Amino acid sequence: MVRVIKDYDLEIHYHPGKANVVADALSRKASCNCISATGLHETLCQEMEKMNLAIVAEGTLANIVLTPTLRDQVIAPQKNNSGMEKIRQRLKENDPRVACFHLDGEGVIWFKNRLVVPKDLGLRKQILDEAHLSRYSIHPGSNKMYQDLRQRFWWTRMKREVAKYVSECDICRRVKASHLKPAGMLQPLDIPSWKWEDISMDFVVGLPPTSKGYDSIWVIVVRLTISAHFLPVKTRYSSHQYVEIYMARIVSLHGVPKTIISDRGSQFVAHFWE
Repeated sequence: MVRVIKDYDLEIHYHPGKANVVADALSRKASCNCISATGLHETLCQEMEKMNLAIVAEGTLANIVLTPTLRDQVIAPQKNNSGMEKIRQRLKENDPRVACFHLDGEGVIWFKNRLVVPKDLGLRKQILDEAHLSRYSIHPGSNKMYQDLRQRFWWTRMKREVAKYVSECDICRRVKASHLKPAGMLQPLDIPSWKWEDISMDFVVGLPPTSKGYDSIWVIVVRLTISAHFLPVKTRYSSHQYVEIYMARIVSLHGVPKTIISDRGSQFVAHFWE
């Protein structure tokens, strides 16, 4: 014989949660009745093995001492490096070229208060990786990374190597956003109507200095005829010096042009061009 709820004379009464003070099975927490345990994650175990840590079954843990090994890895190659031997020899001779270097009680070479890293590509690569790829650094830019490293380490052309390292990082090249304003669409230039009315100018820099000290060329081009003046100048010239050269070599021969096309160099944004 099958009975259902409708066969009984029942009444359903609602009791608010505050009034229902009788504890039932659903209100009991599972943690009170049983103890559950989960195993350590495999990755955590591997990290603990690298740090020479282990789980102690009995007893109490008094303290944990963390000893960095990077400093020892920098000091060890100093003893057998030819460049470090030259610095030690010059320090003994009181050479003024190594006035910023000094030896401590253990014979370690320091540059002021920074540890000198010998010319070991593998060691320098390890230091750069630690400052850029670790979880505590999170891929900083070249300036931030250099400022962090220069507090403790020093080697020749350190800033250049840091900038080269960051520029070759694949993650930084894909993730770092550009903060420059969009350039917009190209603006076509009007066709010149007469020579020396519309000119363009720029500099060719990075050239070996001449006997008179000129290390760059100021190129002034006529847009209509594509003829040009090539003026030897020095990169350390001020805006006033460029003005004197421009008046003597260009304006005196061809007059004042109507338009001048140039980049946003410091020489071309001076008040003289306005």
